[in-house]
Amino acid sequence: MRFLGLTSLLALRALAQDAGVAPFETTVSDERAGIDDGRASSVVRQGDFERRLPRSAPDALRYEPGAFIQQTAHGQASVYLRGLTGQQTVLLFDGIRLNTSTWRQGPNQYFFTLDAASIESIEVLRGGSSTRFGSDALGGAIATLPIEAPTGDGKAHFAPSLTLKATSADSEAGGRVAVQGWIGPVGFVGGAGLRRVGLLESGAGPVKSDVPRFAPDGRTQLGTGFNEFTADGRVSWRPSGAHELTLATNAYRQFDAPRTDQCPPAFARSDECLTYTEQFRTLTFAAWKGHFTDVESARVTLSWQRQHEVREGARPASFVLTTGRDTVDTLGASLALRSRTFAPAAGISLELSGGADAYVDLVDSRSFVSFTDIAVTRELTRGQYLAGSTSLTGGAFVDAALGLGARVTLRGGGRLGVAASNAPGDDASGTVPVRGAWVPLAGHLGVEWRAVGPLTLLANVDRSFRAPNLDDLTSRQQTGPGFQFENPDLRPERGTSVELGARLRVDWLSLEAWAFQTWLDDAMVKQPRDLSECPGSTPQCSSAWFRYQLQNAPGLSEVRGVEGSARLRLPLGFGARATAAYTWGQGPSRVPLSRIPPANGTVEFTWRHEVGLVLATAVRWAGPQTRLALADLSDARIPLGGTPGYAVVDARASVRFAPVLLTMVLENLLDTAWRAHGSSINGPGRGLMMLVSFRAP
Repeated sequence: MRFLGLTSLLALRALAQDAGVAPFETTVSDERAGIDDGRASSVVRQGDFERRLPRSAPDALRYEPGAFIQQTAHGQASVYLRGLTGQQTVLLFDGIRLNTSTWRQGPNQYFFTLDAASIESIEVLRGGSSTRFGSDALGGAIATLPIEAPTGDGKAHFAPSLTLKATSADSEAGGRVAVQGWIGPVGFVGGAGLRRVGLLESGAGPVKSDVPRFAPDGRTQLGTGFNEFTADGRVSWRPSGAHELTLATNAYRQFDAPRTDQCPPAFARSDECLTYTEQFRTLTFAAWKGHFTDVESARVTLSWQRQHEVREGARPASFVLTTGRDTVDTLGASLALRSRTFAPAAGISLELSGGADAYVDLVDSRSFVSFTDIAVTRELTRGQYLAGSTSLTGGAFVDAALGLGARVTLRGGGRLGVAASNAPGDDASGTVPVRGAWVPLAGHLGVEWRAVGPLTLLANVDRSFRAPNLDDLTSRQQTGPGFQFENPDLRPERGTSVELGARLRVDWLSLEAWAFQTWLDDAMVKQPRDLSECPGSTPQCSSAWFRYQLQNAPGLSEVRGVEGSARLRLPLGFGARATAAYTWGQGPSRVPLSRIPPANGTVEFTWRHEVGLVLATAVRWAGPQTRLALADLSDARIPLGGTPGYAVVDARASVRFAPVLLTMVLENLLDTAWRAHGSSINGPGRGLMMLVSFRAP
């Protein structure tokens, strides 16, 4: 079952009893994620999953400052960081890059394919971060850390668990069985889960837009629901305290997930639908981690990832069924090093880190058209991408943190990157071959000043990049507002960002605030195209309402905003937490950038009792977004004039009687009709969510 990972019983008790950390942690670093403490970051942990019962890994970040969740479908979700998402942010699992060369501009579904049941924590780094994470990290990075295999006392130990979860708004029902333990120096953890998700019911008085379509009750959203299977396993051998060898695999299988904005499309017949019949991801890797005299940690990782999807577009009235099948195999290797802290002189400390990485994509892409009335299927000469395409991304970096006395820390680093894309041509469809290579540079500088008492001031300057990928250079695909075709002449987009931050931390109060400004050079933006510019043998282009092509903008694009969070600890187990963010963006012609999130935030009030009972109420809110780009004005997902604001109230109760955990969430108590800006679906209406978990001691 999703949303409940496995840890030891002692760790779970610690999360439940530690009133100062579990529900309120806002800035925590973890060396496995490679995210330092001098940047705008936050973390959500497994205990938060248990209390909030998010529907997916992206949904788990709804209460993190500066993270805004968009949903193109009920089985898809994408996180915006500082106004950017999709191929402009980096996703990592245990330090392994998940981004591939076929990720599209704007929201995509791939973070949804991470199983939260295998995740220990998700750390969010907001702001440019290509120095550490390479291409695509213009908006930030999301680093997921898996549950580690436990260590024991040398004896054999096995601890099975069972989790069941159900929700009323979408009739979700599912479960997960798992086991963890150890045999001598070998620890293991793993499990498998299933869930079935039905049509999603929204709040009363649906937000008016052209998608989705509703059932006659005016609340049930058509084009929602899916089925899911997950599995994961992890084995770690620790022959000594200085070395560890890990073998792990994670599999995600999603079936029959409609793309809501195309099921049916706006103004189309109600029986037309684009469905992801298969949305699969498999990741298998081996990692060695060691410690040496001057090297605090060293990690070498070899990985293989397969991203596979099958899309079926049904048009029964025309007796046509189109099928797209794309598979991307990624071979990866990475090295990460972190030194011990040196003291070259009195009052001075120095810590170094660095590494190198390389990821190679091998792409197979095919498209078919079937004429159902005569039972004939024909393969097209090219797919959404070009079969046989390859892509390389990687580089090497070094970072340093220099402490000057007790009050000042200077941070800085740089990366020499490399990116290359190759795709064959296809004369029949008018596709030209692509041969592109780039050697971009990235770097950052920062200062942290512990000004007085609990107050810390921070400033950072970052230069990041995103090289054009195969999706930009070669793809032909349906987007929300129309049809997009390739541009083989794109240049890398680069971002320069400046951020100022302040932190105040005392025993009972933590405050954090950031202001940022990002300038994008050569930003890739959608430009309208005429019918005459459609590529050959592409009827989807000529039949679309709108046609687009990516172009490098001729000037600077800007994104700026503010973010903040507050945490309050009160006597008798009471506490409160709040977040808020505002982002503003515009292109070179002073036109708003597409799908910039509106002002948004959260408020949570919690009461905890030492027996393991946690009661909470929470509000998620967003203001209206009426600053729309040209593509937004023609996007059926965005209501006429913009997306209205909303406030959604939830109530939660969680109790642990070892070895049983019971959680109930009453979501959307006021039955509010709401939609995250740019989404194809309205959020859930009033409903009940329940989780029951049993873990043997």
